[in-house]
Amino acid sequence: MPQIPITMPQLGESIAEAIVVDIQVQPGDTVAADQEIMEVETNKAVMSVTTPSDGVIDRVTAEEDVSYAVGATLGYLTVSTDAANQLGLSDPGDSRVSAESDDTAGVHFKVEDDAVPQIDAEQLQQEDDQPTVKPTIEGLPVPAKATGASYLSPRLKARMVELGLNKSDLAGVAGSGSGGRVTVEDFESFVAEIEQNKMTPASPMRIAVADSMRRSWSRPLATVGSPIVLDALLDHRRTAQQKAGPALYLIRALALALAENTAVAGRLVGSQIVHPGSVDIGFAVEAEDGVLVPVIRDVDQKPLSQLVPIYDRLVGQARDRRLPPDALGTGIATVTNFGTFGIVWATPIPLPEQNLVLGLGRGSKQPVWDDEKNTFVPVTGAALTLSFDHRVLDGGAAGRLLSRISELLQKPEDL
Repeated sequence: MPQIPITMPQLGESIAEAIVVDIQVQPGDTVAADQEIMEVETNKAVMSVTTPSDGVIDRVTAEEDVSYAVGATLGYLTVSTDAANQLGLSDPGDSRVSAESDDTAGVHFKVEDDAVPQIDAEQLQQEDDQPTVKPTIEGLPVPAKATGASYLSPRLKARMVELGLNKSDLAGVAGSGSGGRVTVEDFESFVAEIEQNKMTPASPMRIAVADSMRRSWSRPLATVGSPIVLDALLDHRRTAQQKAGPALYLIRALALALAENTAVAGRLVGSQIVHPGSVDIGFAVEAEDGVLVPVIRDVDQKPLSQLVPIYDRLVGQARDRRLPPDALGTGIATVTNFGTFGIVWATPIPLPEQNLVLGLGRGSKQPVWDDEKNTFVPVTGAALTLSFDHRVLDGGAAGRLLSRISELLQKPEDL
């Protein structure tokens, strides 16, 4: 009977590889079409590999904790002749599958045809040549105070590519060349020195976060902040039938403010500010060894009561690394409640594809002057911060946006 390969699927248009974390079948197992047989981890979520057809698992060639490229063969499935014909086998007796597929439209990464092994009866008896992808990071520490190398020679760039490093990894290297240039000798001394220290491999999520922040920092970023009284928000939450967390109040208020003027959430591309087509807001969720930012769509069109179950579901899915595809796309801004970690004030960095990130600090009892009572009264206050791309917004515009958000939060019943 024909045998067909089980391959690593395209898990997202910008995902080129994934790590196999759990294999759920063994050779001889009977499976149904679209049955989940493996779990794989990308830098965004844990996803599933499914079978292309009914059949019997012939063998599993993938190994757990190994990274495989999109299109790599993970195992083989014995199928019926009819199933083979439906999957496009040129010959029912031939186990090769056409390399062409309409599913590759819009894919950013693709394994070259000559990198994907063609399956025939003779090759099935041999070792598999897997186009695996080795993680391009070695866990090198990045000193916090460094500014990075100003010039890299072609020879040094080649050496860095060989080790899977980028320019940011040289932030702490003091160059001995002319004008402070980092030489190959400087680089080799740096590598030899850090190899004497304890090192642990960086997880895919940590690598993704590091790359995202590195790209974000290429822009001129600024942060403004103002105090906010949370009593109205907390009173509304106590009486509400569906309990929304402070972050969700911020998400809704930010969405309404941005809907009034989408330009402040636009992206500067060349000489044009590109306005967003919809008000999709992300929010930061701490996950294992990193942060995920699930996105809620069209927040300005959904009242707070409707957002509560959506928000709660996405928080749970983010912590389990099982976000649905529609929550993984790009939003126009992010909300982060860093006050849950006891942080009073912070300057969070917007994601590379976004212009804004709104943050809330830890709430505490504070004395505020009451003009009517002519005395100080205790309130629950916190700091509200807005970090932004200074190319798009100036301090005045950022301050007005922050004031509008604060104003909306004082009437939570209207959210």
